[in-house]
Amino acid sequence: MGRKTGVAPQLAEALGIVLGTEEIPLRLRAWDGSEAGPPDAPVIEFRSRRGLRRMLWSPNQLGLSRAYVAGDIDAAGDLFESFAALSSVGKFAELKAFRPPTIGERIKLVRTAVRVGALGFPPKPPPEEMNVARVGRKHSKERDAAAISHHYDVGNEFYALVLGPSMVYSCAVWEDPGTGLDAAQEAKLDLVCRKLGLRPGMRVLDVGCGWGSFALHAAGNYGVDVVGVTLSKEQAELARQRVSDAGLSEHVQIRVQDYRDVHDGPFDAISSIGMAEHVGRAEIRNYASHLNSLLSPGGRLLNHAISWNAGEMPPDPDSFIPRYVFPDGEMLSLNVMIEALESAGLEVLDVEALRRHYGLTLRAWVDNLEKNWDEAVRRTSDGRARVWRLYMASSALGFERGLNGVNQVLVQRPGGSEPPLRRREWM
Repeated sequence: MGRKTGVAPQLAEALGIVLGTEEIPLRLRAWDGSEAGPPDAPVIEFRSRRGLRRMLWSPNQLGLSRAYVAGDIDAAGDLFESFAALSSVGKFAELKAFRPPTIGERIKLVRTAVRVGALGFPPKPPPEEMNVARVGRKHSKERDAAAISHHYDVGNEFYALVLGPSMVYSCAVWEDPGTGLDAAQEAKLDLVCRKLGLRPGMRVLDVGCGWGSFALHAAGNYGVDVVGVTLSKEQAELARQRVSDAGLSEHVQIRVQDYRDVHDGPFDAISSIGMAEHVGRAEIRNYASHLNSLLSPGGRLLNHAISWNAGEMPPDPDSFIPRYVFPDGEMLSLNVMIEALESAGLEVLDVEALRRHYGLTLRAWVDNLEKNWDEAVRRTSDGRARVWRLYMASSALGFERGLNGVNQVLVQRPGGSEPPLRRREWM
C-alpha cells in the first residue's frame, strides 16, 4: 500500500489541480518513497522535486511533458496503461485546451511546493525542445525547413531502430493485427501505387519522399520514373544511397527541395504521404492548387494525411507536439482537406479512412523503440528517445479513441482519360 504520509499525497493534490480533477486514476510514487492513489492503478514516479517545479511554472500539458522528457517523472509500468488513465480524466478527457489554474489553485500549488521543498526558479526546458523553427513568418520556406530539420534530422540510424527495415514513417495498412509492420508498410506502398494507377513509363512526383521507400517501390515494381522531394538533408542522403544500392538511379531522383519550388511538371501522378500535416491551414489551398498545376490532364494525386476528428479546436503552440515533435504542424479535418482539393479544381475519386491502422502502426513503432532503447539513447539522447516514446504512445491512444484519423483522399485533374467506373483496380 505504501505510506499514507509523505510527499505523494501532496503531489496527488497538485496533479489534480493541473489536470482539473479530484479523482486521479493513478498511483503516485514520490522521491521519498511515499505513495498515494488507488493500489491497483498504473504507477507514475516523481523522481525529483524538479518535476513538481515544472508543473508549478507550467501548470498544463507542457509542464508535464517537460518533466517526462527530462526524466523527472516516469511511468513505472505499462506506458499505454499510464497514458490511457491520464487521458481519461479532467482536461485531457474534455478535449479542450488547458484552462489556466485560478489564483486560488496557483496559491495551493505554491504552498505544496513550499511544503515539499520544490519552490524555486523555473527549470530550463530540456534541450530537445524546439524554438528555432518558431522564428520568422509561419510556413515561410525558411521556417518550414527548420521545422522539418528539427523532426527528421535526428539521425537515420535512430529512425531505422524505430521504423524497421521498411523505413516508412506513415500509417501502414494492416490485413489484421498479426500482419507485421514490414508487410503492412509494403501493403500501404502498393495500395498507393494501385490507387494512382501507375503504369510503366509514367512520371511520378513524391512530395515529402522521406527515405525514398515509396519511390523505390513504385520504380522497382511499376516501372515508373520518380522525383522525390524532401526538406531533410539526412533523409535525402540515405534515400539516394538506397536508390543507388537498388540499381534505380536512372529512374529515381531525390532532391532537397520545397514542394513550392517544383516547377518541372507535368507529372502523371503525385503521391503525398504524411506530408500535408506540415503545410498548415493557411497554406492548404495553395498546396492543393500548386500540386494540381503540376499534374497532367487526367493525372491523379493521392493525399495521405492525419486529420483532427474531435471538432474545432485551435492549435495550441505551447503544447507538447508543437514544441517537441512537429513545430508548426497542423492536423486539419477531413472536410477542410477535401474542400481545399476540390477548390483547386480536382475531382474526388475515393476516400479511405485508416484510423485503426495508425494505432497498430504506432504501437509497433513503440515496441521497436522499447526493444532497442539503449541503442536509441546512444544514437540520440535519453531525452530524444523519451520524446518519441511519449509522442508515439499518446498518439496511438488518440487514434484508438477516435480523436485523430488518417485518410487517403484520391483526386484527379480533369481531362485525359475518365476514372474507372468501380474501384476494383485498387481494392
